[in-house]
Amino acid sequence: MSSRRVSRLCVGASVAVAVPALTMAAPAAGVVAVVLVLAAALVKQLSAGVTRHKTVRGLSIATIGALVCAGLMAPAGVASAAEGWSPRSSYTSTDKGDGSYSVPLLNSDVPDISVERVPAAENDEGRDVYYMISTTMHLSPGAPIMKSYDLVNWEIVNYVFDRASIGDAFSLRNGQNSYGQGQWASSLRYHDGMFYVVFNTNNLGGAYLYRTDDIDNGAWQRTPLGRGLHDPSLFFDVDGTAYIFYGSGGTSAVRLNSDLTAIEQTYSNIFTANDYAGKPFIGGLFEGAQFYYIDGYYYAVIITWPSGQGRQVVMFRSRDLLGRYTSAGGVNTYEARGVLNSNGFAQGSLVPISREGGGTDWYGMFFRDTFPIGRIPALIPATWQDGWPTFGNNGVVPVDGVFEKPIKLSPADELFERQKSVVASDDFANDAPHRKYTDEEWAIPEPPEYDESLIGVELLQNPGFESGSVSPWGAQYGATVSLDSTDPAAGSAALKVSNRTLNGSGPNQFLNGKMQHGVTYTVSAKIRYASGPSAVQFNLAADWGAGVQVMASRSVPVGQWTTVSGQYTVPATANLDNFKFAVETPWANPQPPSSSVEYLIDDVSIVGQPVTAEYPTKEEIKPNGSRLDVAWQWNHAPDNRYWSLTDRDGWLRLTTGKVVTGKYVYTKLSNRAELAWFEEARNTLSQRTFGPRQSAETKLDISGMKNGDVAGLAAYNRGFSYVAVKRTGGANTLGIVNRVQPFAVDLDQATLENFLPGTTVPLGDATEIYLKADLDFASPVGQLWTTFYYSLDGLNWTQLGSRVGPQTLDGSLAHFMGHRVGLFNYATQETGGHVDFDYYLLSDKLTAQGLPLDTTDLDAAIAHAGTLDKHYYPKDAWAAMQAALADAKAARAGEFGSQNQIDAPERALSYQLARLGVLRTDTPSLDLSVVAGTRCADGKAMVTVQVTNNETVQVRASATSAYGQTPFGVLPAGKQKSRLFPTGAARVPAGELTVTGSARLNGVPAEVTVTAPYEARSCD
Repeated sequence: MSSRRVSRLCVGASVAVAVPALTMAAPAAGVVAVVLVLAAALVKQLSAGVTRHKTVRGLSIATIGALVCAGLMAPAGVASAAEGWSPRSSYTSTDKGDGSYSVPLLNSDVPDISVERVPAAENDEGRDVYYMISTTMHLSPGAPIMKSYDLVNWEIVNYVFDRASIGDAFSLRNGQNSYGQGQWASSLRYHDGMFYVVFNTNNLGGAYLYRTDDIDNGAWQRTPLGRGLHDPSLFFDVDGTAYIFYGSGGTSAVRLNSDLTAIEQTYSNIFTANDYAGKPFIGGLFEGAQFYYIDGYYYAVIITWPSGQGRQVVMFRSRDLLGRYTSAGGVNTYEARGVLNSNGFAQGSLVPISREGGGTDWYGMFFRDTFPIGRIPALIPATWQDGWPTFGNNGVVPVDGVFEKPIKLSPADELFERQKSVVASDDFANDAPHRKYTDEEWAIPEPPEYDESLIGVELLQNPGFESGSVSPWGAQYGATVSLDSTDPAAGSAALKVSNRTLNGSGPNQFLNGKMQHGVTYTVSAKIRYASGPSAVQFNLAADWGAGVQVMASRSVPVGQWTTVSGQYTVPATANLDNFKFAVETPWANPQPPSSSVEYLIDDVSIVGQPVTAEYPTKEEIKPNGSRLDVAWQWNHAPDNRYWSLTDRDGWLRLTTGKVVTGKYVYTKLSNRAELAWFEEARNTLSQRTFGPRQSAETKLDISGMKNGDVAGLAAYNRGFSYVAVKRTGGANTLGIVNRVQPFAVDLDQATLENFLPGTTVPLGDATEIYLKADLDFASPVGQLWTTFYYSLDGLNWTQLGSRVGPQTLDGSLAHFMGHRVGLFNYATQETGGHVDFDYYLLSDKLTAQGLPLDTTDLDAAIAHAGTLDKHYYPKDAWAAMQAALADAKAARAGEFGSQNQIDAPERALSYQLARLGVLRTDTPSLDLSVVAGTRCADGKAMVTVQVTNNETVQVRASATSAYGQTPFGVLPAGKQKSRLFPTGAARVPAGELTVTGSARLNGVPAEVTVTAPYEARSCD
């Protein structure tokens, strides 16, 4: 069962009885029938023992009695009304259903968007189709592909990759991580029947180009480009030549070869911010360029952030794509104009919209920072004059402003589009379709061999400067190093570092051939300086020619010997033949006062620790047979050994595969701030949040937890709030953790993740617990406050403490994404414990709003489904609706404890009903099952066909194959017939045959054509 079809299980306070899904169209079909079904179920299960499965709904004996006495009446406190089915838009749609929409669009984190149109003439759908890609950084799968027909409503249809790398940084392995790094700012383009994606990685080897000919369902081919390209934008010139534009502070380009597998030429600084000095719309950022060719001009769309102003959109245009590289005299040919400066709507795409008569309108799709939800896109209309656009209403785009939808669809299509979303409820039934991005093939490297003689020994020479010489220490970037005996930290001398003018000015020592890949080193030094700033950050750094890597860092107060220490694991990409150790202070432009501080350094040390490194394995990476909905993403690439939808049918199992260490740091941040234990949890499964309010409910089976395990439901970023079960000394306790700013550099992880006072609940011998998180992004705007609830039966809920927060934008951008809701389980003592999650149910109603439980929409959807005739819909779509209907009816037959339990099945059913509305045919079809095959008779091959009439009326049918035609005559209702096609040959190749059927349904002619394959046969 996918997220589009969600059942809800409710366990009452008494004996639970599984009730088969009701098959009547609506309660009006007869309360007596319902009572008989329930009574039969009760008798059967009380005699056979109570069991429960995800396709049935638990009801207590008291509930059965109430239904017998009163029929299918709504429980007390639940509002219900017999109204027509008119489903509202999805949680991430701002479509108002009246031909208008509001901005921002999705109320969810979809940053760095790139939008591409596939014209009707170039696709098999007969209308313009739009695709959009976004940044997901350290999440896996990554680079989501979203699809829309109206540019307002979007759903995820694919991902570009399952994992961006199998290395440590993207796998939360060996102290490495990709928080706030990974995949950034993708560019999506369609050219000559092929889709291309280019994105940069800040820590995974630079830029990559992916391609596929099937963007909805296809696999992607990956090409590394060998260098970093900041905010890349792929552009095909009018002659088909491919360029990638990139840069921050200036726009450069590279030209690709003809098959887009390598960079051929670089064009640096085609234009820069300095070229437009003095313009009021020029300032910081100056990045995110996307290029277009419109009416003879090349346009670039760029985000800028002038001092004292908000983020805004600036456009540049030129008749010459490469500007100064092809212009007379090498002058800059790009003219600039500020086109949008309103409420921070900024970086993004231009979007073409076809008009009658062959014209094209160009809109903008620009995102706006709306933390802690994230960066949210907005479709903004434009008025063009003299080749320049003005966006919004004369340049104004109000937050929550309303615009007319630019693309009109049929009423049925409009309704279906409004049901689409980038978030979803889920019952973990493992019935999502197979996605080809999960079939990625990776070459697993052999684990390295280690030189044990270099482990556990000091690798630096003259580490305490006691040899009477500075050798083999050297100096870099103009610094001078000398021995100083006036105030050593230990022994007779320290090293004095003077004549510093740059942050990199300092001592160094080469360790070529001594360092080893995958080994973790304890790195330390004692440092003292006498005058200057009150404190200076000192970095113990490695440099092998690919940029300075901070190994350890600490703030040193003036006048005190201070030990700077840490641990660092050498990545597999390090050049061990050119490995330099150095001491530096942080870089800034202009150089800060710390760059000229003179200091003493003593007792420097680098010692390799015994190897406990993890290495990628085939089992960790290969698919495990579990298929999640595309709304889900993992916190870094998952370890597929430790999660499953198949270990327990209908449940998500998260198993602890390693114990948290407390030794991970943000490799992105210069201060090397430590990660919380929660951030170390690799197999945390998450979805986007949505605003302004969101509720998420789940149910956990905690019977498999081990001592030290922590499992629960989180609203998280670098700052996080979560409700969890902790198992300590064999006892389970429920409580809340809340981490807010300011964020410390050095952490006591155990203390940080202690439960808040007043929120703890001993769980005794309970093995199942229901949890609910109510997220409020609107009280006030710019902050997230979360209220947590728990229940032991799913019906009666208790609030845990007060609301917690506030969660706000992290100025360090350590994660640099909106808050997410996650399911997690991590170990602090031993591995092997597991937690099972039964479901994940969404609503936009919060308990604090004080609203009664409302089944109006659910009842209307169920009633509407009962009015439909299956003969007007495709068989597979009808089956999907019937499955959602069965779940909705099963849910409605029981008791509800939350609006989530009502909304999840209603949303799933309304999605399927709206889908049927699009697929409805004008003439009815028939339900025939056809099985074809081959067999031998007297040395000759024969083709066989069997037809089953699944209708309640007789059908006239016939079959046609390459060997002739044969009639079935009249096929009675519910019956089947078989026929043979003699071939006259000893062998037949594989092929297919066709069966046609006709009948009258309620006086209306109905027909169907069914094809069936048969296998090859050799009878000689």
